[in-house]
Amino acid sequence: MKLKYLFIIAMSIMFVANTNAQKFGYLNSTELLVKHPDVKGADSKLQAYQKQLLSAGQKMAADFQKHYEAYAKDANEGKFSKIQMQEKEGVLAQEQNKIREYEVQMQQKLAKKREELYKPILDKIQEAINKVGKENGYTFIFDAGTGGILHAQESTNVIDLVKAKLGI
Repeated sequence: MKLKYLFIIAMSIMFVANTNAQKFGYLNSTELLVKHPDVKGADSKLQAYQKQLLSAGQKMAADFQKHYEAYAKDANEGKFSKIQMQEKEGVLAQEQNKIREYEVQMQQKLAKKREELYKPILDKIQEAINKVGKENGYTFIFDAGTGGILHAQESTNVIDLVKAKLGI
């Protein structure tokens, strides 16, 4: 009987010791990104690209403004028939649509450029986090800013067990 209790106590101690051996860490990825030396260069490249895109958009807007003012002046002076006015208004509406489309394209291009510039930096950061996690025995490293897991010790993928429980 004593042996049974002794065994249970020993197993409990091992379980507690194993649980205590888990090591958790955290960091704020935003703070880390802001302090990374490559970010300034990426930001300046992104700003230059944005200025270039904005310049083209501003030119489109200025051209539209000129066309609209010319149309309004001629329309007020009675130089157009109703059909001519509708045609001119249709052309102006097409110009406006092109400007709106350009704005959407510009946002997409900026997002793509941002991803292109930041991906190598983020990859370096993730590699460093993984190395710190492995070298220092962290089970998990959390991002205090987002609550996400940045590093997790390699373990067993339990998806098959969960799928079996769900019957899928």
